[in-house]
Amino acid sequence: MLLGVGSNLGDRRRNIERALELLSDAGTLEVVCVSRLIETDPVGGPPQQGLYLNGAAEIRTRLQPRALLEGLHRVEAQLGRLRAVVNGPREIDLDILLYGGEVVRESHLEIPHPRMLERGFVLEPLAEIAPERLHPLSKKTMSEHWRAFRAGGQGGSPRRSAS
Repeated sequence: MLLGVGSNLGDRRRNIERALELLSDAGTLEVVCVSRLIETDPVGGPPQQGLYLNGAAEIRTRLQPRALLEGLHRVEAQLGRLRAVVNGPREIDLDILLYGGEVVRESHLEIPHPRMLERGFVLEPLAEIAPERLHPLSKKTMSEHWRAFRAGGQGGSPRRSAS
């Protein structure tokens, strides 16, 4: 399973580290690896937001997708995330990007993440930690999607610097 992680409020790096610690400490999942964190402009949401740190994490869990999402939301709440403004600034953002090869379409839960292929700040970290992982709908690898994204000159929050 692959998660997207991001933060643009407070100590962004620590927020991400703490979120992954809390997820691991719950005993329901194991963090296998984490990508480098990249600093990016915000995409969507209100103007004047701070820069994001974004990355990806590979996890192992026996939780079903809905239970995993609920666990991610609990950790976000523990770290102070409020969902008052769509795409607004946040201490932490945790998204399920891929859940094995499953496709899930439920209320408030879509896997693969519906916008992941449009966002360089998602594709770059995924290509780093899971380059051969297949997207279950396109049947292309994460590295193929990242190369196509870069070749297409697509936006999606350009990388500012590596962290």
